[in-house]
Amino acid sequence: MKIGDKVSVVDEDLGGVITSVNGNTVVFKDEYGFTHSYPKQKLVPKNASIYDNIEIVKKAEPRKINSKKHDKNPFVLDLHFHYLVKNTNEYDSFERLFIQKEKLLETISFCRKNHLKKLEIIHGIGDGVLQKMVLDVLESQTGLDFYNKDILHHQSGAVMVEFH
Repeated sequence: MKIGDKVSVVDEDLGGVITSVNGNTVVFKDEYGFTHSYPKQKLVPKNASIYDNIEIVKKAEPRKINSKKHDKNPFVLDLHFHYLVKNTNEYDSFERLFIQKEKLLETISFCRKNHLKKLEIIHGIGDGVLQKMVLDVLESQTGLDFYNKDILHHQSGAVMVEFH
């Protein structure tokens, strides 16, 4: 440390320019013109250029891992009959509706058991028989809210269910 160097005091918000050095004691003048006297071991050089040649390494931000049950994408159930059975011609309309209802109840039970937050039920646009059955089943359930997926259209073909 020599006269004219800038220094800062360790553990204090104080610094200035050295005016004199007497053995182990350093006297400096702060920005307001006041003089302060400190031992050398309480002072550190205030030199911003010592950091110029230090390489900065940027590390990637760790990704937060979401569990499957807190996934933002809803669980999807498509009630179109050809997705539920292999030979669609072997069933009459009553059996089709009964199988679709059983699949719906089974999926709601699965979502509750696995603590899933959202379920999207695709019933399609048609005569409204399947849509009516889906709405009847959802109205009979407790602990859930449901609404049409696409609110802007009269019939959307899908219902979004949110579990409490």
